[in-house]
Amino acid sequence: MIAASSLRPFVLADERITKWTSPHATQFRQDLGAFISPAASSRLFHIISEGMDVRTRKNYGAGLLRFTQFCDELGIPEAMRMPAPEALVAAFIARHAGVVRHDTIGSWLSGLAVWHAINGAKWPGGSILTYVKKGAKKVEPPPLAKRPPVTLEHMHALFTGLDLSNTFDAAVFAVACCAFWGCRRLGELIVPSRHGFDGEKHVAAGVDVGVRTLPSDVRYAVFHIPWTKTTKREGANIILTANPDPTDPVTALLHHRVMNRALPSGAPMFAFETNGESAGWAPMTRDWFLNRCNGVWTMAGLGVLTGHCFRIGGATELLLRGTHPDIVATQGGWKSKAFLEYWRKIESILPLFISKSFDQSRIQLLSNTMDEFRRRNAAPS
Repeated sequence: MIAASSLRPFVLADERITKWTSPHATQFRQDLGAFISPAASSRLFHIISEGMDVRTRKNYGAGLLRFTQFCDELGIPEAMRMPAPEALVAAFIARHAGVVRHDTIGSWLSGLAVWHAINGAKWPGGSILTYVKKGAKKVEPPPLAKRPPVTLEHMHALFTGLDLSNTFDAAVFAVACCAFWGCRRLGELIVPSRHGFDGEKHVAAGVDVGVRTLPSDVRYAVFHIPWTKTTKREGANIILTANPDPTDPVTALLHHRVMNRALPSGAPMFAFETNGESAGWAPMTRDWFLNRCNGVWTMAGLGVLTGHCFRIGGATELLLRGTHPDIVATQGGWKSKAFLEYWRKIESILPLFISKSFDQSRIQLLSNTMDEFRRRNAAPS
């Protein structure tokens, strides 16, 4: 909880960085009004916000909330919170040192720095801040236990646990299969919130989905997404190869598009038809998707997982099946160096992933293949 204040309206976490103010910020914006119009000022802060993706803004908003709570506890006057004295920021770090990981503290500080910058306030950067950050890193708590990735067992639980005659569940299953076998980030497929659809970043229902068959009788589907974390506005082509598994991504995607064929072309691609909305449909949000998946997995006796577990799980499954690392890297949109860094994460979760179907010889073969990939790309081991 925080003290009620007109400086801090009740807004979503990703909006705090531009909509929470201070006496200094209020004066700064009034000064702006002396030479630019309200419309131009509004446009300025909108464009600043657009420079950060939603998740970054949420993380920054979380840091601003924690800083506000800290200042409220100490009774720090509003005027002292921006520009914040170096000692105050250092005390804020010390308050959370040993409890919060240093990368989280770093994200909070980045948010506070941006909050200062966009409001014309100087951000402190002296030696006290440097030393307290070093100290916080040394006393940080141990990392959380690694969550197991999504495996075929999880995917098969979705296949049997979801009602694929239901428009919502059909959309959930399609997202899961595309994220897993396509090694994609959830943010490339679904929207962060009910009103979070951005046509420049999110794929729409009207996108052309090409389904083709190679001379070798291999069937695949391809569609373009307008934005990825690495390519930005160039986007990327998502290529999904059919397989004989019940979680075949091509079948799941086409089933979703049949079940939800009345979606308007401008709706999110994985939206679903529903009678509970005046529009007749609703977007598939990240929370709705993960809550439904975790509900099925809990009923099946499996653990609760996060969205990123699909990407790492799919990449691991493909590698264990003997898919060449070059193909997996292309599938997931990794460059060689980035994929090698990602491989280190995969190595760390292999013991959690491997079932009886993968004996030690398969693991050794995969390790040898990745060693060759590393040498070919001139990366240190």
